[in-house]
Amino acid sequence: MDLKKMQFQFLKKLCYLIFLVTLVGNFTSCKGQTNTISQTKVFAKKKKLVGGGCDGCELMYVGMPKNITARDTSAGWTEKGQKLLVTGTVYKLGGKIPAPNVIIYYWQTDNNGYYSPKVGMDERAKRHGHIRGWVKTDENGNYSIYTIRPSPYPNRDAPAHIHIAIKEPNIDDEYYIDSFVFSDDRLLTRKKREQFKNRGGSGILRVLIDGAMQIAEHNIVLGLNIPNYPKDNSNKLKSGLEIGEEIPSFSPYHAFGPDKGTTTCPVCKYGRFQGILYFVGNKPNWDKIKKWLFFLESESVRRSYYLKVYFVYGNSVDYSKRNRKKVLEELGNELQLEHTALTFVPSFHDIESEIKLNRINQEVKNTFIIYRHRTMVDKFVDLEPIEENYKRISKTLDNTKSKYFNLPEPKYH
Repeated sequence: MDLKKMQFQFLKKLCYLIFLVTLVGNFTSCKGQTNTISQTKVFAKKKKLVGGGCDGCELMYVGMPKNITARDTSAGWTEKGQKLLVTGTVYKLGGKIPAPNVIIYYWQTDNNGYYSPKVGMDERAKRHGHIRGWVKTDENGNYSIYTIRPSPYPNRDAPAHIHIAIKEPNIDDEYYIDSFVFSDDRLLTRKKREQFKNRGGSGILRVLIDGAMQIAEHNIVLGLNIPNYPKDNSNKLKSGLEIGEEIPSFSPYHAFGPDKGTTTCPVCKYGRFQGILYFVGNKPNWDKIKKWLFFLESESVRRSYYLKVYFVYGNSVDYSKRNRKKVLEELGNELQLEHTALTFVPSFHDIESEIKLNRINQEVKNTFIIYRHRTMVDKFVDLEPIEENYKRISKTLDNTKSKYFNLPEPKYH
């Protein structure tokens, strides 16, 4: 073999060896990367942040006072702008038990729509502006924030809002809930409403007028729609949305009552004070239904225009609009109802009436939704018509009134 052939063979083997070394190196490197990624995933699984992470919530610890009370007056209170009081109760998951010692951190724009820092502020907190503060719920879960209404960002279509972060005493991670927005804000379109996650409940504030001040009563439900929350709602009977969420609009057919012959939306027409939606699906027991309607009618008479009751029948078995209308008309006349509306939909899965948005379980005996200002304040499933349960309904109606109950709404509502 001549020299040139030997050199060629040598170079050929050398290239082959280089190729093998590179291949093995790449394989080892990829395998190592896979292990690293795998280990990262395992670690991530072990350390799931409650709420899934929150950009800016960590700033709640910057400048946090040592002693936080259930009432706070923001720096904006003495500045130009519409004075606003946001007050309410924080509840544990489920929406029925008050939660004490919960820290609420808020930050907002000023009257010009800017997160305006002040001289001397901690550099880290400047992006939240100077209108920021903290409250800690009292032993009854109550809180009050005195501030001004934020203005929307200039030249943008985002509704005006107040950011809210929550720190529970027994959970390591802080998390955010839906920002507080205002029902009378023209920038709060239906499309934007549909984008909300209802974290902690609906964040929509409905203001009342008290002289020069606007007042918004607003409750918060811890853990509601919060990813990786360590607790679960133990109620096994699932029907309807959760306490703290806004009641969706829907259009049942009114067979008997004030809006007879129409498809008036109950919560749209009457959402100012208190309302009860009494849902019955595929398992009607007419003797029990009559007992409930008799009690609810008496409550309506006693509470006058402060309470509106709607019976919503959604039996999907052998549905006939004509027959359904006849049944409810006969029922209303038999019980001599004057205040309670008897309505129906083809089923609780019906899309046209939008009743589907309420997520009512077709197969439970009944679902009672009690709402105020269109927000659910209590819920009962499979409730028997007995004296004890009548008292539970009455007690809820009594407890969800407040000293602001009779204040007027803004004229443009």
